[in-house]
Amino acid sequence: MNLHGFPRRGYVTRPTPIEPLPRFSRALGAGIEVFAKRDDLLPGCLGGNKTRKLDFCLGEAIAGGATAVITCGAVQSNHCRLTLAWAIHEGLDCHLVLEERVPGSYLPHGSGNNLVFNLLGANSVTVVPGGAPVQEIMSSLARKIADGGARPYVIPGGAADPLGALGYAACAQEISLQLMDSDPGFRTIVCASGSGGTQAGLLAGLEASSTPLSVVGINVRRPSRADQEKLILGLANDALALLGRPRDLDPGKVVCLERFLGPGYSIPDQGTLEAIRLLARTEAILADPVYTGKSLAGLVGLAREGFFEKDEPVLYLHTGGAPAIFGYAGLFGEVPPRLHV
Repeated sequence: MNLHGFPRRGYVTRPTPIEPLPRFSRALGAGIEVFAKRDDLLPGCLGGNKTRKLDFCLGEAIAGGATAVITCGAVQSNHCRLTLAWAIHEGLDCHLVLEERVPGSYLPHGSGNNLVFNLLGANSVTVVPGGAPVQEIMSSLARKIADGGARPYVIPGGAADPLGALGYAACAQEISLQLMDSDPGFRTIVCASGSGGTQAGLLAGLEASSTPLSVVGINVRRPSRADQEKLILGLANDALALLGRPRDLDPGKVVCLERFLGPGYSIPDQGTLEAIRLLARTEAILADPVYTGKSLAGLVGLAREGFFEKDEPVLYLHTGGAPAIFGYAGLFGEVPPRLHV
């Protein structure tokens, strides 16, 4: 797999660690060994997986002479936070379109990523209702700022396009190299499946590098497994095409489980809150209620259902997002005593 033909900014300076989670695994009590690929430790303002994708997207933007970037996301968007942060790093203007997918959830002076948007100082923040045509809104905004003399570059939500997905094709290659040094016997990677670039990129990268790992995505936004799997398959094949590979990923390799979504996007249920507390109180690692908390709840649920083999080592991709947890402080006011494991 050759990624050298794509402009990149070099944001990922070293591999993120693969760490065992022994106390979490024991507390889970399901007979598996959980390891975490710590992409929450990636560079960028408060870290997270979007840095890998933006390495490629902003590489193309700057190579093309862009002076401004426009992107979109939910009101607590980690992608918007990191796009804004890396734009500042590069000296680019940054305009955000925030979609209020849960009515009343946008708080102009709220905590979490809202606070970071204000502190970093986006050039503009446009808030639109859930279901609004955000791509059209971003295109209109691009025309407006271009009329003012800027050269805009539009990044889709989550940087979930074939170019952004290459960030996780590169991650798959990174994991493959790490496992050459030390492989506990992983067969499965568990990750959040939202806008799709992370899971699709992993699948494309594993396919292109002939690495025999399966990927189980946990839906965090779409309630339809079929719709999410169609999205991931298409995006993975598009990423493979960019890599000069056939667009023939086996659809059977695309697994997106919807039953851990709970009430809906960004609305955690008790399983999500339990998983967040379990990881925090056993390993002092934070997960957020929108993405990592739900994917972690999926891992917990699958383990307790017997989805994995006894004593199987499972790799959990921690994609970050911890700043969003501060926007949900009210959910963690009354908590059980700390576990002793």
